[in-house]
Parts: sequence; C-alpha cells; structure tokens
Amino acid sequence: MEKLSPQEEEAMQAVWQKGEGFIKDFLDQITEPKPPYTTLASTIKNLERKGFLAAEKLGNSFRYKAVIKEEEYKKRFMNGFVNDYFENSYKDLVTFFAKEKKISAGELKEIIKLIENPKS
Repeated sequence: MEKLSPQEEEAMQAVWQKGEGFIKDFLDQITEPKPPYTTLASTIKNLERKGFLAAEKLGNSFRYKAVIKEEEYKKRFMNGFVNDYFENSYKDLVTFFAKEKKISAGELKEIIKLIENPKS
C-alpha cells in the first residue's frame, strides 16, 4: 500500500469520518482552509483509482466509500514509518519521543502497563 500525499490523507480522513457519501459531504468534513470542490473531486478520483475508495453511480453523481479501513492504513503506515526512520526499532521510536520531551514518564508507565497486560 502506497503512502498517501497530505492532500489524499485529508480526503481519506473526511471519508473515514463520514463513512460514505458524495464529494460535497466530504468537503463539509474538512476544516478550513477547504480545498476547492474540483480539487477534492480530483483527489477522490485518484483515491478510487489507487484502490482506496469504491464508487457507486447514483444518477449523475457518485457515492464513495472507503475500501481501506483507517486502522489498516495506520498500521501499514506506522510499520513503514518505523522501518524507514527508526530501522524497524520501536524502542528507538519511543527513545526519540522521550528525548524530544514529547512523551512523559506517566505516559511511558501507561505504555508499560499495556505491554504487560494487553487485555486490560
């Protein structure tokens, strides 16, 4: 699965939030500054072509829905990100955030609890 551009990710976020809908529905989900309708329409068509969205023709319009679930995209993206930037080491990822003071000791303790007791 290829990495989406920021514009494509913004469009997919709108689709995932809405569930399914028309381009205008997705435009309503996007925060300011909103892209022009035609730009979003082109982005949506590209996402369909790439296999991220499916389209159903209804009259003169198309209703779109996600083919790729948000969680699946996040998982693949994060795995690729950690592989590309942290040599596939999640320890190095956490160390990076700790050094940058982006994660607190309390948050690290919560993460350790999740690792030790994944079902709780």
